[in-house]
Parts: sequence; structure tokens; C-alpha cells
Amino acid sequence: MTVMADIEPPADSGPLTVHDLGGMPYDSRRYELIDGVLLVTPAPGRRHQTIAVWLWRVLVDSCPPEFDVVVAPFAVHHGDKIELQPDVLVGRDEDFTDKDLPVPPVLAVEVLSPSTAIHDLNTKKAVYERLGTGSYWVIDPEEPALTVFELDADGCYQQVAKAAGDEAAELERPFPVRIVPRELLGRLG
Repeated sequence: MTVMADIEPPADSGPLTVHDLGGMPYDSRRYELIDGVLLVTPAPGRRHQTIAVWLWRVLVDSCPPEFDVVVAPFAVHHGDKIELQPDVLVGRDEDFTDKDLPVPPVLAVEVLSPSTAIHDLNTKKAVYERLGTGSYWVIDPEEPALTVFELDADGCYQQVAKAAGDEAAELERPFPVRIVPRELLGRLG
């Protein structure tokens, strides 16, 4: 379940900032900040993590040298009121620092969990769209299925592909890659 943190800031303190996240406990939960609002989610389960790691592997095998592929937890920052940690992200190699990606990723991927699905499909998708993240992928681990959204000429996400089970998604952005959702389950498939 997604919960708000048990932090009661002073009434006159305003929204939380990225700096405030440094004081959060290291307790395996994921702490993200969207427009100064803290989202806290539990650590992901085995199926979720397996999919994220196998997707990382597929992406790395296809990744050209000007990009890098990273798995969570790794922060994407935008100003001092947004910090996201997509399950998998792709960014331009030159844009990464040792501790974060201070510009929008070229690809953000979220693997749905019961506790995060609403935010992943709505809130985070809208934030990545607003930031100008070119591609946003959502993976439903239960089917398994991949849904791909890409920015159109107006800067709005449009669904451009969907693949489930043994169907292959042949994608061109951010670089050519072939994803078969069932293969992302590894030994669990």
C-alpha cells in the first residue's frame, strides 16, 4: 500500500524538498517526492525485482554507448520538489552524476505492484510526461504485459505498443530493442 510518511512538518514549513529526503530512514522502503508531496512505498517483491533485473539485462545488451541503463534505487531529480526512482531508467551517459540523474531520463520504466499501480499509471506517468521523458513503459508482472507510451509532437503520451505473454514488442525508442514480457520472468516464468 502507498502511504504518506509519518512526518509532521511544522505548519509554516511548506512542501517537502529533495533535501528533506536525506533525513528519511534507510528501511528498504522507497521514498519519492512529487511536487513536494512525499510518497512512501514498501520494498518490491521477488517477481517485481526479477522483471526489473531481466529488463535491465535486455536493455543493456541493446544499449548504444551514449546511453546508460540503471535500476532502482537511483534518483531522478527535477528541481528541489521532485525526486523519482523508476524501477529501470535509461539516460544519456553524459547526463548522469555519481548519485543521480538531474535531467529527465529518455526512458522510465515502472513495474506495477499492488501498492504502486495507481501512482505508476497516473501520477508518475503525468510527471514524466510533464518533464519530457520521451518513453514511459509500464510492466504488469501478473500477465506479464508491457505497455509503451511515447511523447507525441505536442508533448503528450500516446500508447504506441502493448505486448503480453510471448508476444514481442519491437521498439525503436530510445534505441532498437525487442522485449518479450514472459522472458522477463527469468526462472519464475
